[in-house]
Amino acid sequence: MKIKPSQNPLMVLMLALLLTPLTQLHAQTKAEKKVAKLKAKLEKAIDALPIKESTQENIEEVVLDKPELADPVKGATVEGITEYTLENGLKVLLLPDQTQQTITVNITYMVGSRHEGYGETGMAHLLEHMVFKGSPKHTDIPKELSDHGARPNGTTSLDRTNYFETFNATEENLRWALDLESDRMVNSFIKKEDLESEYTVVRNEFEMGENNPNSILMERITSAAYVWHNYGNSTIGSREDLERVPIDKLQSFYKKYYQPDNAILIVAGKFEPEATLALVNEYFGPIPKPERTLTDTYTKEPAQDTERNIVLERVGDVQFLGALYHVPPATHPDFASVDVISDALGYSPSGPLYKALVDTKLASNVFGFARALKEPGFSYFGAVVPKETDIQTSKEAFLKAIDEAVANGFSQEEVDRAKSQTARYLEQVTRDSESFAKMLTEFIALGDWRTFFIFRDAVENVTVEDVNRVAKTYFKPSNRTVGMFIPTEEPDRVHLPEAPDVAELVKDYKGREIEEVVEVFEATPENIDGRNTTGTLPNGMEYSLVSKGTRGNVVSGSMTLRIGNQESLTGIGMTDNLTASMLMRGSKNLSRQEIKDKLDAMKSSVSINGGGNTVSVGINTTKEHLAEVLSIVEDVLKNPAFDEKEFSNMKTEMKTSIEANMSQPMAVGGVVFRRTMNPYPKGDVRYVPTYAEQLEMINEASIADMQAFHSSHYGTGNATISLVGSFDEAATLKDLNEKFGTWESETTFERVASEYKPNPAGGEKIETPDKANALLLAGINLKMKDDNPDYAAMYVANYLMGGGFLNSRIATRLRQKDGISYGAGTQFNASPIDETGQFMVYAILAPENNEKAIQGIHEEINRVRNEGFTADELAKAKEGLIQSRQLSRSKDNELAGKLNGYLYLDRTMEYDAEFDQKLESLSLDDVNNAFRKYVDNSKLTMVQAGDFAKKFASPQTETDETPASTSGGE
Repeated sequence: MKIKPSQNPLMVLMLALLLTPLTQLHAQTKAEKKVAKLKAKLEKAIDALPIKESTQENIEEVVLDKPELADPVKGATVEGITEYTLENGLKVLLLPDQTQQTITVNITYMVGSRHEGYGETGMAHLLEHMVFKGSPKHTDIPKELSDHGARPNGTTSLDRTNYFETFNATEENLRWALDLESDRMVNSFIKKEDLESEYTVVRNEFEMGENNPNSILMERITSAAYVWHNYGNSTIGSREDLERVPIDKLQSFYKKYYQPDNAILIVAGKFEPEATLALVNEYFGPIPKPERTLTDTYTKEPAQDTERNIVLERVGDVQFLGALYHVPPATHPDFASVDVISDALGYSPSGPLYKALVDTKLASNVFGFARALKEPGFSYFGAVVPKETDIQTSKEAFLKAIDEAVANGFSQEEVDRAKSQTARYLEQVTRDSESFAKMLTEFIALGDWRTFFIFRDAVENVTVEDVNRVAKTYFKPSNRTVGMFIPTEEPDRVHLPEAPDVAELVKDYKGREIEEVVEVFEATPENIDGRNTTGTLPNGMEYSLVSKGTRGNVVSGSMTLRIGNQESLTGIGMTDNLTASMLMRGSKNLSRQEIKDKLDAMKSSVSINGGGNTVSVGINTTKEHLAEVLSIVEDVLKNPAFDEKEFSNMKTEMKTSIEANMSQPMAVGGVVFRRTMNPYPKGDVRYVPTYAEQLEMINEASIADMQAFHSSHYGTGNATISLVGSFDEAATLKDLNEKFGTWESETTFERVASEYKPNPAGGEKIETPDKANALLLAGINLKMKDDNPDYAAMYVANYLMGGGFLNSRIATRLRQKDGISYGAGTQFNASPIDETGQFMVYAILAPENNEKAIQGIHEEINRVRNEGFTADELAKAKEGLIQSRQLSRSKDNELAGKLNGYLYLDRTMEYDAEFDQKLESLSLDDVNNAFRKYVDNSKLTMVQAGDFAKKFASPQTETDETPASTSGGE
């Protein structure tokens, strides 16, 4: 990567020496002496740099004349995506989408846990963390991401690693993102001191997974299923490998795989393709193609010759079952059928596993999925079994259901249902260029991005005959790993086929025609208000309609029913929540399965949840299907079936979920914190019940209670609805009026207010035995509305303290510096109606680091109180927050939710514009004074949950066979 001289004083010095004409130097005797001294200083400075080889290479590259960059070579174009290849081997995919106000830059490296060698488990994931630690041009990457209002992340999987950021569509932001990704591709620091602090963060992430019995069970099953292949290793790696990885090994791994010829860059969103391609070439083109040659992994898992069984015993409240089958690679012709089989077996509520286990109360939940991988992968099925149920009985029914489904064959209806579900999911992903860019990462990992379309087409073309042939080929007892060993006299082995030549597979693929976008809509507050049609239906229901062009003619909707009052909602237990949860489980006209089938066929989704004063409805559909989706919403809201079997199944699911949470630190700590900060009396609709009380409420609930509650409370007289996207406004308004314009509730709606209650001093420490992770929550209740003069200042102060991406004060201290927490930060809110707000600090960490975390939080709060934030922090925070707010407005689903809420608050988007202006005009004194006024360690109420009684041993002291020097060094 070339470095401009202005970026490094050392470079300036070196160029001054090397670019001075030789004759001029020899003509000046005094100058020669000065040059000699400067060269000596330069050599010392070079020796002191963190990664000597990398730095030396960069210096020599600057000295060379900058080569002429070759034009990128255009490759395939499929459904709006065009591929280019730079001279250094970098592949570039451009996905322009003028309906967006954002750009997503996503870079995928073809390296994952599959590529790790002996003693290197978790190295790919650890490297993902380290690449956020900075590079010469971008020394504080988390801060830059926040400053640009980006939504970023990095993820590591079995076959690949990716990094992405989504930001407002400006040239400055695009240049920054390309500069960032090109610089950290080859110039990331990967320093020993960063490794030492980040290791504990990764270990904390490892421990988070250790808390989940279901996750550990799947890890153990996978490990037992793969005896030799790296797919049997957890991506996060072995704790022992992580704590001993030498820095030079990590640097070598980085230099080997983080190169342009092993990466695919995707740019998606609102941009000009030709100009963007030139920018990509400008930033990535100068990176030289490496001389090393990458060889693909060659270990193949031998055919499994018998059913394998494992038993996992750990502390917990719920039982789990799992079964894994080896299946072909995702690019093999049989894989589409494997995907359909996996969905059909685990389908709720009509799949074989659901009928055999959930309907019979042998399990509360079942699932199934196929893992799409470059090399032979797996299908996995699971069941959640209540603790009072005999797991052996459940296991027998679990395996019998699979075996009988395979033996008897799948019906056309089952196959069509599974296909429809996959089609809906893929269609919804492709409608959003950001989601599509991220999804393509998974198919890039298979060898080529066009495998996405080939997989989509293959699923559509799967026949019943294909499914039943494939089921009998791969879904055999001898090819699975479950919870107990069962011998067999005659092994029936499955030999998996090799992955086909992907280049041959995709070379002639053309894809489908895509619809041309007819409108580009800038999602500014002024434009939104100018396009927004609002009004009131005859019964008082309010609407907000923003009709505009969208990719795929998508429509996002948000609807809220406001029901009941303090008196009518008192003492109802969980009837309000359960009633809302039952709505999508069937109406008097459509069964739960029929509702799902209809929505899947329309590639649409509807979600409903509620409790207390509100019932919320979320809608994702298209212009073509909006009217029919609204009909389904009307039907389930007005005519719920309250089916006995569905209610029984739902109660079992909820009880099992609650029981699973009763020993989890994060769940228990969260409930105790909410109860402590909001101490309403039992019976009050605002009361926070314990998990034991929730179980009691579920047991006491009845269908008669729900029917009575629905009949007396539901109606749309005080409802609001907002729709954003591509639809016919006049026809939709007529539709809304016919469906919801006259439906009234028998019970008068009166909002149940939130009351300000000073939080108590001290806090509570809860023991959760045998859990490797802990939760720390600390908060202060604030008497504040969002029109308070200090609200904007506290909004920014919270962002600086713990709301930004990794670079906030709390995250920097606990994660970046101390390396003790995977997730740490702060939250702040204030009601738009009541004088109730809250400032909260949180940290997820190992129990042994609890006191250190408390100390760090107290010290950082005191540091801000004593020294204040800096002017540079404030400037970057303003810029980042305003861009982040604009990014949110450009997301149709988020905008729909905002407009829905604004209807009730009698606000327009002018409120957003004015608040942005308030943020812009804040002074440093405003922010610092607000923080000092409201946040003080002495005011914090602290709740801690974890296994604090257990004496955790330090990893380095667990065995005396490991010398201290094995941690490695430069």
